Amino acid sequence: MINRSRRFAGFSFPVVAVACAALAGCHSRGEIVVDEGVGITAVRGACPAVGIADYTGDITLFDPPASREASAIDLTAAMTDVRAACDSSGAKVRDVVSFKILASRRDGHGARSVTLPFYLTVVRGTTAVIAKRIGAVTVNFADGQTRAEAAGQGTVFIDKTEATLPTDIRNRITGKRKAGEADAAIDPLSLPEVKEAVKRATFEAMVGFQLTDDQLKYNVTR
Repeated sequence: MINRSRRFAGFSFPVVAVACAALAGCHSRGEIVVDEGVGITAVRGACPAVGIADYTGDITLFDPPASREASAIDLTAAMTDVRAACDSSGAKVRDVVSFKILASRRDGHGARSVTLPFYLTVVRGTTAVIAKRIGAVTVNFADGQTRAEAAGQGTVFIDKTEATLPTDIRNRITGKRKAGEADAAIDPLSLPEVKEAVKRATFEAMVGFQLTDDQLKYNVTR
């Protein structure tokens, strides 16, 4: 299960394709491993990390819609259990993300179906949104049932070359450094050119409910 949150803002950039069946993203656990304190032997992979963006992991519906009283809450739903399966073996990094929606309604009388909109967005360099798609998941309540669950998934494709560190940068990060040498005490990840290259090659797939302005404000201020 992946459970991370991020804020983001930005604009489009043509390196990612997003396919929504019921939502998707990409995930990979990149890591940096230090070998006996003198070198880094493994660097982040091409698969993006996946998470739920700040304030968009749950949604509240009111009846009447204009009310914000607790007694007017009609339905609540939360996105959870976000999971991703990434394949970076080809020219395109392909990742399928699945998630669950847990919903609860106030009144259990009668069968009811509620369609909830969600989004998938891909962020590059922690701030630039380069792709976004909207989808929907329908939650079905049986008569007498106040809790229900639904599932969704979708797929993201990213050009592998865009998500891969240049060879010279990778060599600078992973190169062995011997004690006593001039660069032994310098962390290569602190160098501006290395930091910028890592940032450019870093992608995240963020998911959440597609909220109205009022719904987002409610989540932020409650």
